[in-house]
Amino acid sequence: MKPLRFLLLALGALALSPVLLAPAALHARAAPAKDWTRTVTRTAEGAHVLGNPAAKHRLVEYVSYTCPHCAHFVAEGTGPLKSGWIARGTLAVEVRNLVRDRFDMTAALLARCGGAARFFGNHEALFANQDAWLDKARAYKPALPANASQAAAMADIADRTGLFALMEKRGVTPAQGRACLADAAALEQVLAMTRRAVEQDGVQGTPSFLVDGKLTQAHDWAGLRPLLPATPN
Repeated sequence: MKPLRFLLLALGALALSPVLLAPAALHARAAPAKDWTRTVTRTAEGAHVLGNPAAKHRLVEYVSYTCPHCAHFVAEGTGPLKSGWIARGTLAVEVRNLVRDRFDMTAALLARCGGAARFFGNHEALFANQDAWLDKARAYKPALPANASQAAAMADIADRTGLFALMEKRGVTPAQGRACLADAAALEQVLAMTRRAVEQDGVQGTPSFLVDGKLTQAHDWAGLRPLLPATPN
């Protein structure tokens, strides 16, 4: 009986061995990889950043909401950027405005409604529905008096082009939208980004892209894709 008892004790010790348990235990304790597509931050200048704010690489997108080429880029590039780069934390995307007209400014201010967490959803919705509200913008004729405030003028645009209705589907009421359009600090941030685009970054049109601080010659997803850092295996 002694040899059998010894064998059973030895087998029990092996079964509890940390060497044998280590792979399974480590696997069970391993934390899931962080999905950086859910992380949104704002820069000191008021631009919005999607992804790991400390990522090794950064893509800056200068966009205009009245730019059809920007809408095409967002439709084609957003999915691949999120799954191929942003989710892994290797690259963050920073969106900056280069406003071209009063409709663009109205949309830019409404995109910021609801705080940073809602920005990219608003941003994508404005581009996804661009054809519908731009059609109304082309037919828009101001009905306000010449001395109407800038905020009132933009509210009239938002009302009559369907931007308020679009934002309401995003959880932003018209009253909240009017408050965003009257936000003087937000207006100045958007104008400052526009000035920076032209005066400092050398941007001449939208969409334009900076990769790790360097202005590229790409203006669409096909041109930008080869300029991005290699994705990890």
